[in-house]
Amino acid sequence: MKLSESLFRTWRETPEGAETRGIQFLLRAGYVRRVGSGLYAHLPLMTRVMGRLEGLIREELEGVSQEVSFPVLQPRALWEASGRWEAYTQAEGIMFTVMDRSGRAHALGPTHEEVALDVVGGLVRSYRDLPVSVYQFGRKFRDELRPRFGLLRTREFVMKDAYSFHADAASLEAHFEAMSGVYGRVLSRLGVAWRAVQADSGNIGGAESREFMVLSDVGEDEVLFTPDGQYAANAERAVSRASVAAPSPFAGFARHHTPGTATVAGACAALGCDAAHMLKNVLYDAVFLRAGRRVLRPVLVSLRGDHSVNPVKLWNAVQARVDGELVGLEVAQPDAWAAGALPLGYLAPDLSDSAIAAREGVEGSFLRLCDPAGAALRDFTTGANDTDWHVTGANWGTQYALPEEVDVRQARAGEAALHDATQILGSARGIEVGHVFQLGTRYSAAMNATFTAADGSERPFQMGCYGIGVSRLAQAVAEQLSDERGLVWPDSITPFHAHLIVVDIRNEGQQAAAQSLYAAIRAAGLTALLDDRDERAGAKFADADLLGVPYRVTLGRTLERGEVQVRERRSGETVTLPLAEVAGWLHARFRERAALAG
Repeated sequence: MKLSESLFRTWRETPEGAETRGIQFLLRAGYVRRVGSGLYAHLPLMTRVMGRLEGLIREELEGVSQEVSFPVLQPRALWEASGRWEAYTQAEGIMFTVMDRSGRAHALGPTHEEVALDVVGGLVRSYRDLPVSVYQFGRKFRDELRPRFGLLRTREFVMKDAYSFHADAASLEAHFEAMSGVYGRVLSRLGVAWRAVQADSGNIGGAESREFMVLSDVGEDEVLFTPDGQYAANAERAVSRASVAAPSPFAGFARHHTPGTATVAGACAALGCDAAHMLKNVLYDAVFLRAGRRVLRPVLVSLRGDHSVNPVKLWNAVQARVDGELVGLEVAQPDAWAAGALPLGYLAPDLSDSAIAAREGVEGSFLRLCDPAGAALRDFTTGANDTDWHVTGANWGTQYALPEEVDVRQARAGEAALHDATQILGSARGIEVGHVFQLGTRYSAAMNATFTAADGSERPFQMGCYGIGVSRLAQAVAEQLSDERGLVWPDSITPFHAHLIVVDIRNEGQQAAAQSLYAAIRAAGLTALLDDRDERAGAKFADADLLGVPYRVTLGRTLERGEVQVRERRSGETVTLPLAEVAGWLHARFRERAALAG
């Protein structure tokens, strides 16, 4: 590719709104261009990177899954059959929908579980035809509330998604591990630091899921892990041992006037205790859909005063305990349901259900949950259900009935691991680039998709799904492997192997040498980018660093001796080689590096 003939431009200034180094360089180097909020055009250089990244993924999927192509436009009926239409259009509201000229609603696919099941379920009839695994590369659409961080959170993106179908759980588990192996090899070949972590399945569903994280300070996710490598989890799902609280200073049940102490810190200061001696009680509003009608149920969560609620754990706990599809869970707004003023900041775990007014669309009882660390408290302090009053020396089974125990606590770095108390959780930031799920019969049972088992019975498919955000992964690589000068692409997905720079475009000798080397490199099975623009040499060198191609070859004054300078982008190492040997030298270096990469 010759830059003088290409759709190409670089920028010296950092584009407005580009929050991270990776997207700044992708924009400045002319790989992508922002078209609108969460919308990016892929320019020629980025298209080459994406093509090589997709090729790498295809190589690792060979023999594991078959490539297909599903329609982006999906009928509403499929999503209603799975029970996800309302969740995606009303609860999270992330799905774009359109109407055809006949008034039929369709979705622009944010994911393809329903379509994959409809297609494969319509073709596979018997256990003898299983397992089946298919994958595709395609555009996905999600109406993100706050698109940000460039390609990391967009409204349109490229994904590799795969779907597998099995006769039993053991086969599903085996394929789940095989796909995890594919993801691990892809990330290792990219040369990035990564971790596979236990994860929450979210609105995709299923019993087990695993995320693949590229470690980066700009990652939106926190990963908690142990030094022994035996445990790693997204903080949304992570568990740990709660720190052991010191013995309670309270002996015997008593009531105390504590004016102006609605916070844990204020109450503990007034009572002379630690936050770990307090049971705090937090109200939430759970809004869910039941038969198309919105229903609100207040939730009362009790936990230790020094702990915080994990919103994902709480969402899952509430969803499992309400009759309907949960569409909202926020800190309570009691004016919407309370029978009178509530003593907020002074609540006790036995707040009466009579505090809830009899109103249309409001459940008349609290959903009461208690975190296990809160349930383990003895002689604790808590609110008295009376403004400016607390009680001390309280106990479960004596003063208060213990609510249902469920883990809703946010695990934190510095706490001990469950599997080994000597292993202390560390923390890192990560960019989620892949996610694999064991869906089980979540979709097949809902959509009545069955096969004939060996015993002649009709059974729902065991199903798995497996996604890699391809455009997100490309930027994740840019985030981790770039330096202060620009991008530094790994060999496996670089848009070109060598970047040839003609120092003096008016020098016929340099021009001729560049054309000769360009052809020789291509003949050696490599690709070359030829910068034959009429620009200053310094500007070309700066652009070369910005673009991040592995090797820069400078054709300048050394050609008078028949030599050129070759500089490695990553290390900065420079060697001078005879012009005739450059193509062979590059070919040998890439072959050696590929062998070392495995």
